[in-house]
Amino acid sequence: MTSETLWYANRATGAVCLVLFTVVVLLGIAVRLRTRLPGLPRFGTVALHRSLSLSATGFLALHITAAVVDGYVGISPVDALVPFVSAYQPLWLGLGTVAFDLLLAVLVTSLLRDRLGRRTWRAVHWLAYLSWPVALIHGIGIGTDAGTDWMTWLTVACVATVTTAFALRAAQAVRASRQTPAALLHTQGAHR
Repeated sequence: MTSETLWYANRATGAVCLVLFTVVVLLGIAVRLRTRLPGLPRFGTVALHRSLSLSATGFLALHITAAVVDGYVGISPVDALVPFVSAYQPLWLGLGTVAFDLLLAVLVTSLLRDRLGRRTWRAVHWLAYLSWPVALIHGIGIGTDAGTDWMTWLTVACVATVTTAFALRAAQAVRASRQTPAALLHTQGAHR
């Protein structure tokens, strides 16, 4: 495989990762809000979130592999795992590494969810919310397509949808905190 092919593969998988992980975050928020997607039962939303998370992780593995195998800039496997040690763009690459490491923690604890318990899993799973903006900043800082119109619009669309979903999630949390215990029991009973 040529260096040019690897460079294109790296760019393409980076853009695909942005879209897939954005949808994963949106589905995670939908699951938390107990939202049903049209045509799917609630457990279908959870299954879609899990399946798409694994698919996105697969694309991320391709993205990292293309970057490491392409010898043009000299990114090593250590650079992909240890933040801020790379000689090439240490800040921007390091942010990508931080996002990847956070995602690894989420993936490992999700695979061990039954052994760890729900509380521990949920505490670590919150790292996914941190991983997304860190990865986004990584892409803006190091991505060779970051200044192009199509990538700018894609990034704006992803940020707008995630920001809107977070706002809806925050509004729901505020509403839930204001409910009286009797109203809360009534609301929870309606979701069963």
